[in-house]
Formats: sequence, structure tokens, C-alpha cells
Amino acid sequence: MTPRCSEATRELDVSEPNDATFDIVILGGGSGGYAAALRAAQLDLSVALIEKGKLGGTCLHNGCIPTKALLHAAEIADQTRESAQFGVKAELVGIDMAGVNSYKDGVISRLYKGLQGLVGGNKNITFVAGAGKLVGPNVVEVDGKRYTGRNVILASGSYAKSLPGLEVDGERIITSDHALTLDRVPASVIVLGGGVIGVEFASVWKSFGVDVTIVEALPRLVAAEDEESSKALERAFRKRKINFKVGKPFEKVEKTENGVKLTIAGGETVEAELLLVAVGRGPNTADLGYAEQGVKLDRGYVLTDERLRTGVPNVYAVGDIVPGLQLAHRGFAQGIFVAEEIAGLNPAVIDEAGIPRVTYSDPELASVGLTEAKAKEQYGDKVKVYNYNLGGNGKSQILKTAGFVKLVRVEDGPVVGVHMVGARVGELIGEAQLIYNWEAYPAEVAQLVHAHPTQNEALGEAHLALAGKPLHAHA
Repeated sequence: MTPRCSEATRELDVSEPNDATFDIVILGGGSGGYAAALRAAQLDLSVALIEKGKLGGTCLHNGCIPTKALLHAAEIADQTRESAQFGVKAELVGIDMAGVNSYKDGVISRLYKGLQGLVGGNKNITFVAGAGKLVGPNVVEVDGKRYTGRNVILASGSYAKSLPGLEVDGERIITSDHALTLDRVPASVIVLGGGVIGVEFASVWKSFGVDVTIVEALPRLVAAEDEESSKALERAFRKRKINFKVGKPFEKVEKTENGVKLTIAGGETVEAELLLVAVGRGPNTADLGYAEQGVKLDRGYVLTDERLRTGVPNVYAVGDIVPGLQLAHRGFAQGIFVAEEIAGLNPAVIDEAGIPRVTYSDPELASVGLTEAKAKEQYGDKVKVYNYNLGGNGKSQILKTAGFVKLVRVEDGPVVGVHMVGARVGELIGEAQLIYNWEAYPAEVAQLVHAHPTQNEALGEAHLALAGKPLHAHA
């Protein structure tokens, strides 16, 4: 039988058979899971969407949305503190964390209600609240009830990782989950991990007046980004007096009378009120029955082919449990892809390098495509690079931001990488991803008219220069 629910947010009634069958059973209601459900429902497929927490998953409740709300509050704090340079007299009297959290939670609540309405109002989606487990190649069990899918999508998301010997207590040693619900502004924080999560929280706390030190085992902050972007962020953080120590692996942590003491490579110690463990996120795949049903795992990640198929027939995986970028929009795109794949639409394979990446610190980093180093590995001496400084961009001067737009191209070929640093450059990534994904040549972008005065002009100017006709820049 294929259930068609008039009230899609209800669970299946107890009176319904234990072997209810759907076109798709989805385990996980985060970005990847709910996107798959909505797209499949549009294609008139019946869906059981299973989620043990809140619909929307990590991104909506413990990741993208709440962190960006905090970052916007931090931006307001900085603008208030620095308002005199714009001729505006204002005074920052303090940070009201209750007010900040109320603002943040209000944003989440509105988006959550909207998502509930989308899923709940869809006759093709049955929402099942509870912890699911894969108990057969095409069967998910929730609280003793079984949901059979002609196809199954694994979308169980991720969790905040720690390190061996580092016990998170939620009080002095915390993860990003705890950091999002702090009811006070700490005096000092050590951020263990200089990736996206670490630098974003460091940026927030510094704006709130906290003494911050980042400790990173790799040689530079946000090491996955282009090296020039990393160095630009490090310069900006030095200017903001955000301390950081790179190339310094963690050795041990001790609790002190007033906080924590972290020992890093070489015996150096750093003390603070709190330690934020920001060493990345791990895949939520343990104890969910995946391996028992023949799904192949590597360090907990589900292995798939380029069409996101596991080795088990009609079982797919999307989002953070699939090796690669752990980004909500990646999971969202993968969810849509798999729904269309199941429906027989044969969608184009997702190019991982074509997925935009943004770090929402101050300054922001935004990128798409290959770094200069990766491009040289792939194309050798055919790689050409151009760096356009935002000092020549009018809107950037109005905003008083520094940074650049860096283009990486293949000689006599397309642009294969775009890397940007500066305030609000995350809003420019839309055009940048079109340039990369449509394999645009510099001359093709150069002929487009970019509005003035906008930061978007910086992309136009950079392409003009790379096309051999620089105007507000030196070739």
C-alpha cells in the first residue's frame, strides 16, 4: 500500500499495517532529507520522512542559521563601537545575551514554522517523529513500527566532534551546540580549531568583547581555502587582536579554579574561562544499522558513487554523512538530486568543486572552484592568476573593508576558481558560482555590465583585467 496523508505531519496510525510501503523512506529531516522529501512529493512520489529531533536538522537549529544570527549581532556591535568614523555618535553599553538569544531564536522559530507548513501541508509526505534504524535493506524501524521504502535515503546528518582525551562537559569545555545557548558573555575563550566553525565563533566573541585565542594544528587558519585567503584572514584577525596559534596540535587540557588550561605542542599553555572544541563534525551513522544492512562505511562516512548510490540497491545517502564538504546547501542539492534520480529524471551529477563556500567571519571569505594550488596540480603551468584589490572598489571603500577578488583561470580557457575576502563578499558568491559552473572565459564576464557602485563590480573589474583590459586596476 502507498499511504497518502491528508495531514502529512501526523505519524502513521497504530491501526495501519506494520508493513506500510512508500516510494521513498528518508531517515533524517535536515537539509538533505527534507529537500529530498519536498522534491519527491512534487514528482508525486509517496514519502515517509523520519526525524528524531526537529525538522530542519543541524543547519536550522544548531548550525548555519543561529551562528549567522550571532554574527549579525556581532556586526551591529562593531558598527556601534566604530560609528564615529561614519559621523554617527553612538555608544555600545554592553551585550545583552538574553536579547541576542531572543533575536536568534525568533529567526529560527519563524523558519521552523515555515518549514513545518511546507512539509505538513503536503499530501504526499508522512512525517514520522522518532529515532529510526535501518533494519532491512529497504526497511526503517521507528519505535517498533516498520516503514518500507521502494527506495531509502540515508540523511542522518552530523554531530560536533571532540578529540581523544578531551571530555566535553558542556560548562567549561563546550562544543558549538553549547556555545549557541550561552546565557553570558565569557571574559575569555580558547577556540580549539581554526576551521570555519572556529573562526566564526572567534569573530563573534571578539566583537562581543571577549579575549579570544584560536589554536589550530594545521599550518594556517581555514586551511581548506586558498592560501592567500587564509593569510588575508590572519592579517585581519591580528588587526582585530584575535590571537591565534597555528601548527600547534592539542596535547592536553586541565580544569583550573577559574576555567581551563590548554597545553599545546612544545609544552606551551593557554588559559581561559572556556574552551570551545571546534574540530569539525562527524557523521551520525553509529548504531543506525547501516553496516549491518550492507552499507559500506569509511571512518563512519557512507560511501557512495557519483550518483549518491550506496552499494545496496535502491539505497542512497546525502548530506554530511557522505564524504566531502559538510555544507547545508550541498545536502540540499543532493536531496533534490536523489529525488529526481529515483523519479527517473537522470539529473546532472553535482560537481563538488562547483559548490560555493562561505566563511561568515569578519572579514568574510567566499570561494568556488579550485584553489590556485589545486589548479596547478591539475593544469600545471597553464594556470594564470589575477588578484583585484578591493581598495579600487567604491562600495568597499564606503563600507571601509579591505580584501580582494582572486581569479584562477586556465590559459586560453575558463575561470576555474574564484576566491574573495572582505565584508559581505558572501553575497557575491552567486555570480562567482555561475562563472565557474558555466565555464566562463574572462572575456565573456568582462562584457557584462556590473552596477555601480557595488562590490559586485569587483568581479567585473577582475575579469576585465584578466581579459587584458584593466581599467581601475593594474594588469
